[in-house]
Amino acid sequence: MRSGSFDPKDPARSNMSDLSTVADLNRSWIMYRKEVRGDGTMQPAAIPERRDPAAAHPIAELLACPPAIGNMLNASAECIEFEAGDIVFHQYDICRGLYVVIAGQLLRKAARLDSRLTLGTVRVGEVVELAAMLGDVRHTYTLVAQTTGTIMRLPKEVLCRAFQSYTPLRMQLLEELAREVSRAYGMCCTTRMAGIRRRNAGAGLA
Repeated sequence: MRSGSFDPKDPARSNMSDLSTVADLNRSWIMYRKEVRGDGTMQPAAIPERRDPAAAHPIAELLACPPAIGNMLNASAECIEFEAGDIVFHQYDICRGLYVVIAGQLLRKAARLDSRLTLGTVRVGEVVELAAMLGDVRHTYTLVAQTTGTIMRLPKEVLCRAFQSYTPLRMQLLEELAREVSRAYGMCCTTRMAGIRRRNAGAGLA
């Protein structure tokens, strides 16, 4: 696994040399969401009239801030290239910043008591470890690469300076964290109800 600063002179490397690159990430995120929903024919810039309150927001929206703050974040952004099987960070490690997946797919794994859990996949455009970054805590799971790819890290120290200079930025990320918790709760409820229906169906056949 290799890491380094984003280089605006390197066309082969996804970079954050200016705000237009954030927009590129935004378009990639929208295209991915359309593809998952089976609607890949829509234009990248298309915005649905109605949005699920708990739906994830584009990274460009979450990091929207004045040019001076944006330039500071862009200059500090680090690019981490990974191969399948690489570990981006370990559970219980100190959180070093906010991560955004640029290419590839990763898996979240956690150890709880005597068991090991798989918490789900992380794909292009997704923001990783909002809770650890905003809560100033250690990582609550291990992030493992399933494919080759690239992840961007915005260092914690620079983000904290950005929060001090532009308070709404922290609020935007806190709101996304609230949506993330809401999505997780909804998924748990759906999984639980599906289990109850299966058990009831099995009891009816007995």
